[in-house]
Amino acid sequence: MIRTNWTRDEIAGLFELPFLDLLFQAQQVHRAHHAANEVQLSTLLSIKTGGCPENCGYCSQSAFAKSGLKAEKLMDTQAVLAAAAEAKASGSARFCMGAAWREPKDRDMGELCAMVAGVKTMGLETCMTLGMLTDEQADRLAEAGLDYYNHNLDSSPEYYADIITTRTWDDRLDTLERVRRSGMSVCCGGIVGMGESREDRVGFLHALATLPSHPESVPINALVPIRGTSLGDRLLAERESKIDDIEFVRTVAVARITMPRSIVRLSACRESMNESTQALCFLAGANSIFTGDKLLTTGNVGANADASLFEKLGLHPMSSPEPARVAAE
Repeated sequence: MIRTNWTRDEIAGLFELPFLDLLFQAQQVHRAHHAANEVQLSTLLSIKTGGCPENCGYCSQSAFAKSGLKAEKLMDTQAVLAAAAEAKASGSARFCMGAAWREPKDRDMGELCAMVAGVKTMGLETCMTLGMLTDEQADRLAEAGLDYYNHNLDSSPEYYADIITTRTWDDRLDTLERVRRSGMSVCCGGIVGMGESREDRVGFLHALATLPSHPESVPINALVPIRGTSLGDRLLAERESKIDDIEFVRTVAVARITMPRSIVRLSACRESMNESTQALCFLAGANSIFTGDKLLTTGNVGANADASLFEKLGLHPMSSPEPARVAAE
């Protein structure tokens, strides 16, 4: 039975389990719902970089940040399709496109839909993250064939306002509901290591695990502190720039246990992880990664390193698509 009625006390209890017991339980849940030793390879492309009017404290693309990142225009569709073709040739099964916007303008919807349709013809799964959506925009993306829409909750409801004030928690929930109504699948997770407490990590996973339907994809990021961002500058000054590896693995394991059918994706953070920590994350139930040398604006491990790690661990790329819908039972 897939539960959506987890309590915070139950989730806190999972975090408090002995580490090996937690991983054993997470791997049992994982194998009950997913193929063992399969990891989905995804590629992430920034199709519109910089100049975002939101004040997310972790983001170098915010107009409030002093990261030196210049605002750019929306990429040409053919350039995006060329990048998608390269991603497929490198083994990716899913192509994710991100734009640094508060929300897309209606004038850009035609080109965005053309990107989706073009990537779909290559046989790749498609995902976009464009900020908040109207009902009409969500419907247009769905009609173009967009499989997943990414819109993260970022952190717990209580810690959220410490990270961003230009968009409310309810704004995010409203966009998720529009995505659901359009028929698209949801990609929704957040970031840990932003100075939050374990209680906040409990609250973050509780918020995800008690949505009416679990997100089909749950990206778990560890903060990459970037100089020039308010959060990055503070954490670097306080020398709190990295979440404890064991605590990060615990977070992955609890996500897997509470959202059994979701794809749990290791997103930003892998470039600072050693192979042993990544292996523990896979044992804890992570079964998707972003491959390639770059995410939106930060570095990534690279395909050669991923291939080497997969060979050592006996992992292989996921050959089947993600579940169409993670329904509550």
